[in-house]
Amino acid sequence: MLEELSAAVDGLLSVDAHGLSDGELSEALVGLEAERARLDAAEARLVAMWDARKAWAVDGARSGAAWLAWRCRLPRAEARRRVRLARWVRDAPVVERAWREGEVSAAHVALLARACTARTAEAFARDEKVLVDAARQLRFGEFAKVVAYWSQHADPDGAEDAAADQVARRQMHLSQSLDGMWLGDLVLDPLGGAAVAETLALIEEELFAADWAEAKTRVGDSVTVADLGRTPPQRRADALVEMAVRARAAPPGGRRPAPLFTVHVGYETFAGRVCELANGAVVAPGALVPWLDGADIERVVFAGPSRVIDVGAHTRFFVGGARRAIEIRDRTCYHPTCDRATRLQVDHVQPWAAGGATTQDNGRLACPHHNRLRNRRAAPTSPDDGEPP
Repeated sequence: MLEELSAAVDGLLSVDAHGLSDGELSEALVGLEAERARLDAAEARLVAMWDARKAWAVDGARSGAAWLAWRCRLPRAEARRRVRLARWVRDAPVVERAWREGEVSAAHVALLARACTARTAEAFARDEKVLVDAARQLRFGEFAKVVAYWSQHADPDGAEDAAADQVARRQMHLSQSLDGMWLGDLVLDPLGGAAVAETLALIEEELFAADWAEAKTRVGDSVTVADLGRTPPQRRADALVEMAVRARAAPPGGRRPAPLFTVHVGYETFAGRVCELANGAVVAPGALVPWLDGADIERVVFAGPSRVIDVGAHTRFFVGGARRAIEIRDRTCYHPTCDRATRLQVDHVQPWAAGGATTQDNGRLACPHHNRLRNRRAAPTSPDDGEPP
Protein backbone atom coordinates (compact mmCIF):
# COMPACT_ATOMS: atom_id res chain seq x y z
CA MET A 1 0.00 0.00 0.00
CA LEU A 2 2.64 2.52 1.01
CA GLU A 3 4.78 1.56 -1.98
CA GLU A 4 1.90 2.36 -4.35
CA LEU A 5 1.30 5.67 -2.61
CA SER A 6 4.97 6.56 -2.80
CA ALA A 7 5.03 5.69 -6.51
CA ALA A 8 1.99 7.91 -7.13
CA VAL A 9 3.67 10.83 -5.37
CA ASP A 10 6.84 10.23 -7.35
CA GLY A 11 4.76 10.42 -10.50
CA LEU A 12 3.31 13.77 -9.45
CA LEU A 13 6.71 15.17 -8.59
CA SER A 14 8.04 14.14 -11.99
CA VAL A 15 5.35 16.11 -13.88
CA ASP A 16 6.83 19.01 -15.82
CA ALA A 17 4.78 21.91 -14.46
CA HIS A 18 6.33 24.24 -17.04
CA GLY A 19 4.67 22.20 -19.78
CA LEU A 20 1.16 22.71 -18.38
CA SER A 21 -1.14 25.50 -19.49
CA ASP A 22 -2.61 27.91 -16.94
CA GLY A 23 -5.91 26.05 -17.07
CA GLU A 24 -4.22 22.69 -16.60
CA LEU A 25 -2.28 24.02 -13.61
CA SER A 26 -5.50 25.30 -12.05
CA GLU A 27 -7.29 22.00 -12.59
CA ALA A 28 -4.29 20.11 -11.21
CA LEU A 29 -4.36 22.19 -8.03
CA VAL A 30 -8.09 21.57 -7.53
CA GLY A 31 -7.63 17.86 -8.13
CA LEU A 32 -4.67 17.64 -5.78
CA GLU A 33 -6.65 19.38 -3.05
CA ALA A 34 -9.37 16.73 -3.33
CA GLU A 35 -6.76 13.95 -3.18
CA ARG A 36 -5.12 15.62 -0.18
CA ALA A 37 -8.49 15.50 1.59
CA ARG A 38 -8.86 11.80 0.76
CA LEU A 39 -5.34 11.12 2.02
CA ASP A 40 -6.09 12.99 5.26
CA ALA A 41 -9.25 10.90 5.66
CA ALA A 42 -7.27 7.70 5.10
CA GLU A 43 -4.74 8.79 7.70
CA ALA A 44 -7.54 9.58 10.17
CA ARG A 45 -8.98 6.11 9.66
CA LEU A 46 -5.61 4.51 10.43
CA VAL A 47 -4.97 6.81 13.38
CA ALA A 48 -8.37 5.96 14.88
CA MET A 49 -7.70 2.22 14.72
CA TRP A 50 -4.10 2.63 15.92
CA ASP A 51 -5.20 4.83 18.82
CA ALA A 52 -8.04 2.48 19.82
CA ARG A 53 -5.58 -0.40 20.03
CA LYS A 54 -3.15 1.77 22.00
CA ALA A 55 -0.38 0.66 19.68
CA TRP A 56 1.61 3.66 20.84
CA ALA A 57 1.98 2.11 24.33
CA VAL A 58 4.46 -0.47 22.99
CA ASP A 59 7.13 2.25 22.87
CA GLY A 60 6.28 3.54 26.32
CA ALA A 61 4.48 6.67 25.09
CA ARG A 62 1.91 8.21 27.40
CA SER A 63 -0.55 8.92 24.57
CA GLY A 64 -1.04 8.65 20.84
CA ALA A 65 -0.34 12.36 20.43
CA ALA A 66 2.97 12.02 22.27
CA TRP A 67 3.99 9.13 20.02
CA LEU A 68 3.04 10.98 16.81
CA ALA A 69 4.91 14.08 17.92
CA TRP A 70 7.98 11.90 18.56
CA ARG A 71 8.02 9.56 15.58
CA CYS A 72 6.57 11.92 12.96
CA ARG A 73 8.38 15.01 14.28
CA LEU A 74 5.13 16.94 14.55
CA PRO A 75 4.33 19.88 16.80
CA ARG A 76 2.58 18.53 19.88
CA ALA A 77 -0.53 20.62 19.17
CA GLU A 78 -0.79 19.23 15.62
CA ALA A 79 -0.39 15.66 16.86
CA ARG A 80 -3.17 16.16 19.41
CA ARG A 81 -5.40 17.68 16.71
CA ARG A 82 -4.98 14.67 14.43
CA VAL A 83 -5.78 12.19 17.17
CA ARG A 84 -8.86 14.14 18.33
CA LEU A 85 -10.16 14.44 14.78
CA ALA A 86 -9.61 10.75 14.08
CA ARG A 87 -11.50 9.79 17.24
CA TRP A 88 -14.40 12.14 16.54
CA VAL A 89 -14.99 11.35 12.88
CA ARG A 90 -15.60 7.66 13.65
CA ASP A 91 -18.97 8.72 15.09
CA ALA A 92 -19.83 11.07 12.20
CA PRO A 93 -20.46 8.74 9.24
CA VAL A 94 -21.77 11.39 6.83
CA VAL A 95 -18.76 13.63 7.51
CA GLU A 96 -16.34 10.73 7.19
CA ARG A 97 -17.83 9.61 3.87
CA ALA A 98 -17.63 13.11 2.38
CA TRP A 99 -14.04 13.42 3.64
CA ARG A 100 -13.03 10.07 2.14
CA GLU A 101 -14.53 11.15 -1.19
CA GLY A 102 -12.55 14.39 -1.18
CA GLU A 103 -15.66 16.57 -0.98
CA VAL A 104 -14.64 18.25 2.28
CA SER A 105 -11.25 18.96 3.78
CA ALA A 106 -9.69 18.45 7.18
CA ALA A 107 -10.47 22.11 7.92
CA HIS A 108 -14.20 21.45 7.38
CA VAL A 109 -14.06 18.36 9.58
CA ALA A 110 -12.23 20.22 12.36
CA LEU A 111 -14.83 23.01 12.34
CA LEU A 112 -17.67 20.50 12.56
CA ALA A 113 -15.89 18.63 15.35
CA ARG A 114 -15.64 21.84 17.40
CA ALA A 115 -19.34 22.52 16.86
CA CYS A 116 -20.34 19.01 17.96
CA THR A 117 -20.21 19.23 21.75
CA ALA A 118 -21.90 17.18 24.44
CA ARG A 119 -24.75 19.71 24.41
CA THR A 120 -25.19 19.71 20.62
CA ALA A 121 -24.50 16.03 19.83
CA GLU A 122 -28.16 15.10 19.41
CA ALA A 123 -28.85 18.07 17.12
CA PHE A 124 -25.67 17.31 15.17
CA ALA A 125 -26.77 13.74 14.50
CA ARG A 126 -30.05 15.12 13.18
CA ASP A 127 -28.47 17.86 11.03
CA GLU A 128 -25.20 16.21 9.99
CA LYS A 129 -26.19 15.83 6.33
CA VAL A 130 -27.40 19.45 6.10
CA LEU A 131 -24.08 20.72 7.46
CA VAL A 132 -22.05 18.49 5.17
CA ASP A 133 -24.07 19.67 2.16
CA ALA A 134 -23.22 23.26 3.15
CA ALA A 135 -19.55 22.30 3.35
CA ARG A 136 -19.71 20.84 -0.16
CA GLN A 137 -21.38 23.87 -1.72
CA LEU A 138 -20.14 27.01 0.04
CA ARG A 139 -16.90 28.89 0.35
CA PHE A 140 -15.23 28.07 3.64
CA GLY A 141 -16.03 31.45 5.21
CA GLU A 142 -19.71 31.11 4.32
CA PHE A 143 -19.71 27.55 5.63
CA ALA A 144 -18.17 28.73 8.91
CA LYS A 145 -21.00 31.23 9.21
CA VAL A 146 -23.57 28.47 8.68
CA VAL A 147 -21.93 26.40 11.42
CA ALA A 148 -21.86 29.39 13.78
CA TYR A 149 -25.58 30.03 13.30
CA TRP A 150 -26.32 26.32 13.64
CA SER A 151 -24.41 26.27 16.94
CA GLN A 152 -26.47 29.20 18.21
CA HIS A 153 -29.69 27.38 17.33
CA ALA A 154 -28.54 24.05 18.74
CA ASP A 155 -27.17 25.48 21.97
CA PRO A 156 -28.32 29.10 22.54
CA ASP A 157 -27.19 29.10 26.16
CA GLY A 158 -23.79 27.79 25.17
CA ALA A 159 -23.45 30.49 22.49
CA GLU A 160 -24.19 33.20 25.04
CA ASP A 161 -21.77 31.66 27.52
CA ALA A 162 -19.06 31.58 24.85
CA ALA A 163 -19.72 35.24 24.02
CA ALA A 164 -19.48 36.19 27.68
CA ASP A 165 -16.23 34.24 27.95
CA GLN A 166 -14.82 36.19 24.99
CA VAL A 167 -15.58 39.46 26.76
CA ALA A 168 -14.07 38.14 30.00
CA ARG A 169 -10.83 37.25 28.19
CA ARG A 170 -10.25 40.78 26.95
CA GLN A 171 -6.92 42.19 28.08
CA MET A 172 -4.17 44.57 27.12
CA HIS A 173 -0.55 44.83 28.19
CA LEU A 174 1.62 47.86 27.52
CA SER A 175 5.02 48.26 29.11
CA GLN A 176 8.19 50.24 28.52
CA SER A 177 11.46 48.51 27.73
CA LEU A 178 14.86 49.46 29.12
CA ASP A 179 15.65 51.51 26.02
CA GLY A 180 12.40 53.46 26.26
CA MET A 181 10.43 51.60 23.58
CA TRP A 182 6.84 50.58 24.31
CA LEU A 183 5.85 46.96 23.86
CA GLY A 184 2.36 45.53 24.08
CA ASP A 185 -0.29 43.06 23.03
CA LEU A 186 -4.05 42.94 23.34
CA VAL A 187 -7.00 40.58 23.17
CA LEU A 188 -10.44 41.98 22.36
CA ASP A 189 -13.88 40.46 21.97
CA PRO A 190 -15.48 40.63 18.49
CA LEU A 191 -17.46 43.83 19.13
CA GLY A 192 -14.74 45.74 20.92
CA GLY A 193 -12.19 44.56 18.40
CA ALA A 194 -14.37 45.69 15.49
CA ALA A 195 -14.68 49.18 17.01
CA VAL A 196 -10.92 49.50 17.44
CA ALA A 197 -10.02 47.95 14.08
CA GLU A 198 -12.47 50.09 12.10
CA THR A 199 -11.30 53.31 13.73
CA LEU A 200 -7.65 52.44 13.22
CA ALA A 201 -8.30 51.56 9.59
CA LEU A 202 -10.01 54.88 8.90
CA ILE A 203 -7.11 56.84 10.39
CA GLU A 204 -4.61 54.66 8.56
CA GLU A 205 -6.34 55.46 5.26
CA GLU A 206 -5.94 59.17 6.02
CA LEU A 207 -2.23 58.67 6.71
CA PHE A 208 -1.87 56.62 3.54
CA ALA A 209 -3.45 59.39 1.48
CA ALA A 210 -1.05 61.91 3.04
CA ASP A 211 1.94 59.64 2.38
CA TRP A 212 0.84 59.13 -1.22
CA ALA A 213 0.42 62.87 -1.82
CA GLU A 214 3.84 63.60 -0.33
CA ALA A 215 5.52 60.88 -2.41
CA LYS A 216 3.78 62.04 -5.58
CA THR A 217 5.04 65.57 -5.00
CA ARG A 218 8.54 64.24 -4.48
CA VAL A 219 8.66 61.54 -7.19
CA GLY A 220 6.00 62.50 -9.70
CA ASP A 221 3.27 60.49 -11.42
CA SER A 222 5.44 57.36 -11.42
CA VAL A 223 5.09 57.03 -7.65
CA THR A 224 4.61 53.52 -6.19
CA VAL A 225 4.11 52.21 -2.67
CA ALA A 226 7.87 51.68 -2.46
CA ASP A 227 8.27 55.48 -2.50
CA LEU A 228 6.09 56.07 0.56
CA GLY A 229 7.78 57.47 3.64
CA ARG A 230 6.28 54.92 6.04
CA THR A 231 5.92 51.16 5.95
CA PRO A 232 2.46 49.66 6.64
CA PRO A 233 3.39 48.65 10.23
CA GLN A 234 4.78 52.14 10.88
CA ARG A 235 1.60 53.70 9.53
CA ARG A 236 -0.56 51.50 11.75
CA ALA A 237 1.54 52.46 14.76
CA ASP A 238 1.15 56.14 13.90
CA ALA A 239 -2.60 55.61 13.46
CA LEU A 240 -2.80 54.23 17.00
CA VAL A 241 -0.97 57.28 18.36
CA GLU A 242 -3.22 59.58 16.33
CA MET A 243 -6.28 57.80 17.76
CA ALA A 244 -5.00 58.60 21.26
CA VAL A 245 -4.36 62.23 20.29
CA ARG A 246 -7.87 62.63 18.92
CA ALA A 247 -9.36 61.03 22.03
CA ARG A 248 -7.57 63.60 24.22
CA ALA A 249 -8.63 66.41 21.89
CA ALA A 250 -12.34 65.55 22.11
CA PRO A 251 -14.31 68.11 24.19
CA PRO A 252 -15.60 66.97 27.59
CA GLY A 253 -19.15 65.73 27.24
CA GLY A 254 -18.86 65.69 23.45
CA ARG A 255 -21.00 63.33 21.40
CA ARG A 256 -19.44 59.92 20.91
CA PRO A 257 -18.75 59.16 17.23
CA ALA A 258 -20.96 56.67 15.44
CA PRO A 259 -20.88 54.08 14.21
CA LEU A 260 -17.97 52.38 15.91
CA PHE A 261 -19.08 49.12 14.30
CA THR A 262 -22.06 47.85 12.31
CA VAL A 263 -24.15 44.80 13.15
CA HIS A 264 -26.53 43.24 10.63
CA VAL A 265 -29.61 41.76 12.30
CA GLY A 266 -32.94 40.43 11.10
CA TYR A 267 -36.23 41.54 12.60
CA GLU A 268 -36.35 38.29 14.63
CA THR A 269 -32.70 38.38 15.74
CA PHE A 270 -33.38 38.12 19.43
CA ALA A 271 -35.57 35.06 18.91
CA GLY A 272 -34.41 33.77 15.55
CA ARG A 273 -31.04 34.41 13.89
CA VAL A 274 -29.37 36.94 11.67
CA CYS A 275 -26.74 38.55 13.84
CA GLU A 276 -23.32 39.34 12.45
CA LEU A 277 -20.86 42.19 12.17
CA ALA A 278 -20.36 43.99 8.89
CA ASN A 279 -17.10 42.05 8.50
CA GLY A 280 -19.08 38.79 8.52
CA ALA A 281 -18.26 37.62 12.06
CA VAL A 282 -21.26 35.94 13.69
CA VAL A 283 -21.96 37.19 17.23
CA ALA A 284 -24.39 36.04 19.89
CA PRO A 285 -27.39 38.35 20.36
CA GLY A 286 -26.61 38.69 24.05
CA ALA A 287 -23.25 40.24 23.20
CA LEU A 288 -25.12 43.26 21.80
CA VAL A 289 -26.95 44.07 25.01
CA PRO A 290 -24.23 46.29 26.58
CA TRP A 291 -24.15 48.38 23.38
CA LEU A 292 -27.89 48.82 22.82
CA ASP A 293 -28.35 51.98 24.89
CA GLY A 294 -26.09 53.85 22.46
CA ALA A 295 -27.09 52.05 19.29
CA ASP A 296 -28.71 53.57 16.22
CA ILE A 297 -31.29 51.21 14.72
CA GLU A 298 -31.56 51.45 10.94
CA ARG A 299 -34.48 49.77 9.17
CA VAL A 300 -33.77 48.50 5.66
CA VAL A 301 -36.63 47.04 3.62
CA PHE A 302 -36.05 45.28 0.31
CA ALA A 303 -38.75 45.11 -2.37
CA GLY A 304 -41.06 47.22 -0.24
CA PRO A 305 -42.52 50.74 -0.43
CA SER A 306 -41.18 52.07 2.87
CA ARG A 307 -37.61 52.82 1.81
CA VAL A 308 -36.28 54.42 -1.35
CA ILE A 309 -33.34 52.34 -2.55
CA ASP A 310 -33.03 53.52 -6.16
CA VAL A 311 -31.80 57.08 -6.57
CA GLY A 312 -32.33 57.56 -10.29
CA ALA A 313 -30.40 57.02 -13.47
CA HIS A 314 -28.96 60.55 -13.61
CA THR A 315 -26.90 60.19 -10.42
CA ARG A 316 -23.33 59.11 -11.13
CA PHE A 317 -22.33 57.76 -7.73
CA PHE A 318 -24.04 55.39 -5.31
CA VAL A 319 -24.92 57.40 -2.21
CA GLY A 320 -27.46 57.37 0.59
CA GLY A 321 -30.12 54.67 0.57
CA ALA A 322 -28.99 53.07 -2.69
CA ARG A 323 -25.44 52.59 -1.42
CA ARG A 324 -26.56 51.37 1.98
CA ALA A 325 -28.97 48.83 0.45
CA ILE A 326 -26.20 47.35 -1.72
CA GLU A 327 -23.80 47.23 1.24
CA ILE A 328 -26.30 45.28 3.31
CA ARG A 329 -27.40 43.04 0.44
CA ASP A 330 -23.97 42.04 -0.89
CA ARG A 331 -21.71 42.34 2.20
CA THR A 332 -18.59 41.14 0.36
CA CYS A 333 -16.74 41.89 -2.87
CA TYR A 334 -18.48 40.54 -5.95
CA HIS A 335 -15.40 38.79 -7.34
CA PRO A 336 -15.54 34.99 -6.83
CA THR A 337 -11.96 34.85 -5.51
CA CYS A 338 -12.48 37.62 -2.94
CA ASP A 339 -14.34 37.59 0.36
CA ARG A 340 -13.28 41.00 1.66
CA ALA A 341 -16.10 42.53 3.70
CA THR A 342 -14.76 45.90 4.91
CA ARG A 343 -14.06 49.29 3.28
CA LEU A 344 -15.65 48.30 -0.02
CA GLN A 345 -16.67 50.43 -2.97
CA VAL A 346 -19.93 50.27 -4.94
CA ASP A 347 -19.42 49.57 -8.63
CA HIS A 348 -21.78 49.57 -11.61
CA VAL A 349 -22.42 46.12 -13.09
CA GLN A 350 -22.97 47.76 -16.46
CA PRO A 351 -20.56 50.72 -16.50
CA TRP A 352 -21.95 54.23 -16.25
CA ALA A 353 -20.08 55.16 -19.43
CA ALA A 354 -21.91 52.37 -21.27
CA GLY A 355 -25.32 53.58 -20.15
CA GLY A 356 -25.54 51.71 -16.85
CA ALA A 357 -27.99 53.20 -14.37
CA THR A 358 -27.15 54.03 -10.75
CA THR A 359 -29.72 51.67 -9.29
CA GLN A 360 -29.63 48.85 -6.80
CA ASP A 361 -30.06 46.23 -9.53
CA ASN A 362 -27.05 47.63 -11.41
CA GLY A 363 -24.83 48.01 -8.36
CA ARG A 364 -22.49 45.63 -6.57
CA LEU A 365 -19.81 45.79 -3.92
CA ALA A 366 -16.18 45.62 -5.00
CA CYS A 367 -12.94 45.78 -3.06
CA PRO A 368 -10.57 48.53 -4.25
CA HIS A 369 -8.34 45.99 -6.02
CA HIS A 370 -11.06 44.37 -8.11
CA ASN A 371 -12.82 47.65 -8.78
CA ARG A 372 -9.56 49.13 -10.03
CA LEU A 373 -8.71 45.98 -11.98
CA ARG A 374 -12.00 46.12 -13.83
CA ASN A 375 -11.78 49.85 -14.53
CA ARG A 376 -8.01 49.92 -15.09
CA ARG A 377 -7.41 52.65 -12.53
CA ALA A 378 -3.78 53.47 -11.92
CA ALA A 379 -3.45 54.90 -8.42
CA PRO A 380 -4.41 53.10 -5.18
CA THR A 381 -6.89 54.82 -2.92
CA SER A 382 -6.23 53.04 0.39
CA PRO A 383 -3.50 51.09 2.19
CA ASP A 384 -5.08 47.72 1.33
CA ASP A 385 -5.51 48.82 -2.27
CA GLY A 386 -1.91 49.89 -2.79
CA GLU A 387 0.01 47.22 -0.93
CA PRO A 388 0.68 43.69 -2.12
CA PRO A 389 -1.27 40.86 -0.41
